[in-house]
This record gives sequence, structure tokens and C-alpha cells, in this order.
Amino acid sequence: MSAAKIKLTVQQASRGVGLPSPLQIRRWAKAAALQDAEVTVRIVTEGEGRELNRTFRGKDYATNVLTFTYPEQHRLSGDIVLCAGVVRKEARAQGITLESHYAHLVVHGMLHLQGFDHERTRDAEKMETLETEIITRLGYPDPYAVPA
Repeated sequence: MSAAKIKLTVQQASRGVGLPSPLQIRRWAKAAALQDAEVTVRIVTEGEGRELNRTFRGKDYATNVLTFTYPEQHRLSGDIVLCAGVVRKEARAQGITLESHYAHLVVHGMLHLQGFDHERTRDAEKMETLETEIITRLGYPDPYAVPA
């Protein structure tokens, strides 16, 4: 999919077992890049995740991924924030690997950064189809498949 060029910065403000490497994050982000972009991926604690969600979305809880786009930049630019504790809990609850869940959320965040959304059913179907194509091409299971 991607001949796009990505300038990627990875920040790990959370420590923990199973955090993805900058190389993995770059691979996932590049696979979802439909255009050149400058992106920072920050892995945060639940406290920081909650504060960001409360400040920017008015929701007082930590969520798995937040995407911030900076449209005033000359090219696509933004931040993807992953909350390590939430990602770990979700992976465990869903019975999936931590790596595959991180991969999915980086891809999901990259698509949001590029204007994809899932508020309306039609948009959600389009975004989920694209996510599934990218994730399975990367060798991970379909994140939307219903477990047997």
C-alpha cells in the first residue's frame, strides 16, 4: 500500500512488559500510510491517557488510542497516543496477543489521522474494511472477526 514517506517519532512514557519496539511501530504506521506524514506515536500510562481524554474529549477515563491531527502543517501531521494499560487489558479480555492489538491500534490511529472515521455506519464499514486489509497483510488476525 505504501510508497508514502513517514517521519516517525516514538515516545515511551510508560514502562511495561510487551511494549512494541519503535521498529514495529514504524512498520505498522507505514503499512497504513496513504500519504506522506509526520507522526509521533506516544505510549502513555493510564493517568496520562485519562488526562488527555478528559482535556481534549471531555471523557474522564483512559482510552486505548487517541489521535490528534495538526491540519495547519504543510503536510499530514499528528500524534497517536496509545495507553499501555488499557491496550494490555483489552488484549487479555479479547484473548488476542498484545502485539496484534498494538498493531491494530497503530493502524486505526493512522487511518484516523488521514481522515477516516467510524461515527456513521457507512464510514465505519469502510474504515474497518481497510483496517482488516492492512492488518491481515501484516500477518495478524482480522481484528473484527467474531471469535468462534
